[in-house]
Amino acid sequence: MTNDVLHIAEAQAARALQDLPLPFAVLFERGEVSVELYAPRGEDKQSPHTRDELYIVACGSGVFRRANETCEFRAGDLLFVPAHVEHRFERFSDDFRTWVIFFGPQGGVQA
Repeated sequence: MTNDVLHIAEAQAARALQDLPLPFAVLFERGEVSVELYAPRGEDKQSPHTRDELYIVACGSGVFRRANETCEFRAGDLLFVPAHVEHRFERFSDDFRTWVIFFGPQGGVQA
């Protein structure tokens, strides 16, 4: 996708994601913002990232871990992870997909 896209339909992005070898697709990048659609398969194997991150759950439900905290999530929920913090979706339904928004500078925004 380009940085001047007007509209990204989640259903269309999800269909394209099925054909990719990785469980995510970068859909939009502009400045300090990057948007992906992420759908782990079976197990979430991600490691900490170098930028702050928001997840907006598109569909599905499960349990999310951020460092020593856990919470249940479902479609429509927003989750935040600061840069360099361990996190993962520990349990999730087969239909789970989430928008991922990386933002700010490398190293994260200082509180």
